[in-house]
Amino acid sequence: MVRKERKIKIRSTGIYLPEKVLTNADLEKMVETSDEWITTRTGIKERRIAAENEVTSDLGAAAAKMALERAGLKPEDIDLILVATNSPDTIFPSTACWVQKKLGTKEMPAFDLQAGCTGLLYGLIVSEGLILSGTCRRVLLIGVDILSKITNWEDRTTCVLFGDGAGAFILEESDDDSGLLSHFWGAEGSLGELLMLPGGGTLFPASEKTVKEKLHYIYMKGNEVFKHAVKRMGESALEALKRAGLEKSQVDYLIPHQANLRIIDATGERLELPKDKVVVNVNKYGNMSVATIPVALHELAEEGKLQKGQIIVMVAFGAGFTWASAVYRW
Repeated sequence: MVRKERKIKIRSTGIYLPEKVLTNADLEKMVETSDEWITTRTGIKERRIAAENEVTSDLGAAAAKMALERAGLKPEDIDLILVATNSPDTIFPSTACWVQKKLGTKEMPAFDLQAGCTGLLYGLIVSEGLILSGTCRRVLLIGVDILSKITNWEDRTTCVLFGDGAGAFILEESDDDSGLLSHFWGAEGSLGELLMLPGGGTLFPASEKTVKEKLHYIYMKGNEVFKHAVKRMGESALEALKRAGLEKSQVDYLIPHQANLRIIDATGERLELPKDKVVVNVNKYGNMSVATIPVALHELAEEGKLQKGQIIVMVAFGAGFTWASAVYRW
């Protein structure tokens, strides 16, 4: 038994991964670290890095074009472009507007959604409301980040973690029993200072001082983030399953945000799932923020591992702190 009769579905997916691969061996030459140290603590072996001339909207538009092609649609068949990102091209206009320009679409709404690494799932939930209310027929939802450009490459505790990439979904109302069955989301702003990009906003406007103090790079208290991520990802996944009227034993695949292998393993254990049901690609791509879940889902489908009717749980945690889970029937 599921939460609702009307649902939205993912009609198609698309991804874009930069060509450049940065391995742990490469990082050993850049900062005081080792492949063993990185692998033991994170599970990451390599990550993709955007080219110097690539911006966030370039990656997002490339993923969108793949999703449109796979759906047999043209840009004008979309009613809204929604981009989840934490590394926009510009503070304004939105990255969604730059993507719209690159797709050459007709006039349509376009805006960004910023919710840390949870942004893609927040966007999925927002899209559900827009589609089922009749506001939009189809939504192009993109999760994209170029974290390499806001990473302090002298900080060995953070620079080993992040990678760049983009994933896109074409969303529309489902015409069968497949689709989004339930979701759960939340936030706790009182903990925001544990994971943030301090400089560039009204709190610390850009200045010579903020540049010298490296406030325009990601700041993270890793141990605290880890503790809260494990707790919230497990709790939210269980709550979303409860809302869908499903048991842990009915889950075919868990697609967790790919931040750290230890967090991924802990979430899988909370749901009592065997490792072959927990999707992992953090070893190949590192933490791509909002792109991790759509890239993982796309690859799972491309590998032929998904069968109609299977139950997928997607779960993420990010700056804010924010968290969300979604239960989806393929």
